[in-house]
Amino acid sequence: MGVHEILVKDAHWTARNIDPHLLEAQALAAKPGAVLRLIRGWSGHPFTMVQYIDPSFAAPVFVGYHSAAGSGGNPLSHTLSGKAFARVELNGVMGSEFLLFAQAAGSVGVPVAFVSGDAALCAQAETLVDGIVTVATLRGDGASTVSMLPGEALRHIEAGVQRALSARLPPPLLPSPELHLRLSFHSAQMAYAKSFFPGVRQLADTELVFEGTDYLTLLSFMCFAAGPVLP
Repeated sequence: MGVHEILVKDAHWTARNIDPHLLEAQALAAKPGAVLRLIRGWSGHPFTMVQYIDPSFAAPVFVGYHSAAGSGGNPLSHTLSGKAFARVELNGVMGSEFLLFAQAAGSVGVPVAFVSGDAALCAQAETLVDGIVTVATLRGDGASTVSMLPGEALRHIEAGVQRALSARLPPPLLPSPELHLRLSFHSAQMAYAKSFFPGVRQLADTELVFEGTDYLTLLSFMCFAAGPVLP
């Protein structure tokens, strides 16, 4: 697949981690003549990590993803907010950021071609998306990791992305027509404060359920629920 335009979303922490000068030098050396754009910061759009994705995109590639909140696959396992959520389940599946945003892409008909990250996350991706290319760069053991060194990881990621975009793309990961999102919070106070969103009901002091049919609304609730409780 010929790549003519690349949109990069900085999607970690403040979303201002990528050095644009290094990105430009490396990306344009690999793809001379390609149009390159970088999204920095968080706009508030519910698609967050796949902001602006629409049917005109061929495929996103997810680099540096991690296991879901409540998973032992990575010491940094979380979903959107490690401070807010102890566990996230979407239609009975542990809700990783990969699952949430692969389905966001799927909701506009776009398949995810590649993901790299911890071994547990890559295993989940392979069960969810038939034919996706994955590169596991580390595994988590308790509070420790066993990982490739940076140079080796980069080589495997570059080769994996090239393989993914040269092959037939997998099918989009479509959201279920009936959405059932279960959130377990660390704090009963936060769960209560977030329980008034339309379509949400409270199961227990720290557990909320959202039920609906619109995926954009589900992600809007996730962003609302992950935010701070105002004093």
